[in-house]
Amino acid sequence: MKAVKGKYYFGGIHPKGAKELSSSRPLEVMPEPEMVAVSTLQSLGNPAVPVVSAGQAVKEGELIAKADGAVSSDVFASVAGTVEEIKEKTGSGGVKETFIVIKTQSGGEKFRFPALSDPTAEEIKERIRDCGVVGLGGAGFPTAVKVTPKTPVDTLIINGAECEPYLTCDHRLMLEKTEEIVRGARYVAKALNVSNIIIGIEANKPDAIKLFEPYEDIKVVILRKQYPMGGEKQLIYVTTGKKVGLGKLPADYGVVVQNVATCFAVCEAVEQGKPLYERVVTVSGKAVKEPKNLWVKVGASVQDIVDYCGGESETPKKVIQGGPMTGVAMADYENYIHKTTSGVLLLSAKEAAADEPTPCLNCGKCADVCPMHLMPMNTAFYSAAGDFDAAAKYGNVSYCIECGACEYVCPAKRPLIQAIRKTKAELRKTKQGE
Repeated sequence: MKAVKGKYYFGGIHPKGAKELSSSRPLEVMPEPEMVAVSTLQSLGNPAVPVVSAGQAVKEGELIAKADGAVSSDVFASVAGTVEEIKEKTGSGGVKETFIVIKTQSGGEKFRFPALSDPTAEEIKERIRDCGVVGLGGAGFPTAVKVTPKTPVDTLIINGAECEPYLTCDHRLMLEKTEEIVRGARYVAKALNVSNIIIGIEANKPDAIKLFEPYEDIKVVILRKQYPMGGEKQLIYVTTGKKVGLGKLPADYGVVVQNVATCFAVCEAVEQGKPLYERVVTVSGKAVKEPKNLWVKVGASVQDIVDYCGGESETPKKVIQGGPMTGVAMADYENYIHKTTSGVLLLSAKEAAADEPTPCLNCGKCADVCPMHLMPMNTAFYSAAGDFDAAAKYGNVSYCIECGACEYVCPAKRPLIQAIRKTKAELRKTKQGE
């Protein structure tokens, strides 16, 4: 189906892409690490509960932690081997996490569910849940919940925007696993009982656009090169013209959005019975010797990944897990890949913003670019004063998608995203204490 141009949306920014560092690097399988540390916190909801113990032998793909609640997901061994220990450690996001440490046994057994042939909608939903598939665009919302909406839907949108700088993992996946992504999208559509499938791809990926155009059952929408084009509500408006209101879900407007990598994972779950325990990660930045797009086992250490990519080309100013806009800076390499980890970035002093913040200039630029029409300066002001209720009220912080556009344009270099995340964290603590 010939591609069409998407609509224009308010706000957003146009940061330097820096995608040329890794966009031409084909997908490459990273060798199995000697040891993995698999976090039980692999989705948006509660951490999974370990079902293994130290000294226990496990197969690759075997269940090691069971979902705890509707928006939690099962966690699987990403290698065959022996559980060394189960320990608590602060993760890259600053939250205490439980890690199941597995020592790899080379050539060990693999676990798979039976492959499904011409599955029903219910069988697809069950398989997605059993394989622990979550949104791989970063949010980590369990896919089984998304394909079971409370209201009827008529449209499935596949997110191929990958608008964040440096990241090219989805782009390479679209180029090299096109057919699998399409089949995965069709399984998701069948689970939802919809026939209208749209894929949105940014204009800076003409090679990917060309590959999806021949599929008659999929409408290709060319997206402007604009950040955060891949934001769920922005993508829905640009591709369908529907405006999702604050506090509303896409399903309330008849739409479900899935990432291209999630569709690929669904395809593997249905056709191979493969649980989600590995993903493509972009390793990039001018401070790493060899940028790559790697198939990486969940639980692999950042240190092992950096070593495999030749190590540092210079001392990085910042090391980020995820993308430069939405990811988190790491204090060291002793961090581990999650299902939702899209990138490991080693940024040089010239690439990383490290200016000291100055007082707010009241210029309003942060509000001008906010795609959610919020007032980030209000959140930052009240957050700094410790008045988190006012920060939430006057900044409407609960609706923030944490895209980072506000902080990117701030001439005073205010830590706006830090203030927003802190406010959300404090409000969660208050709510839990009630």
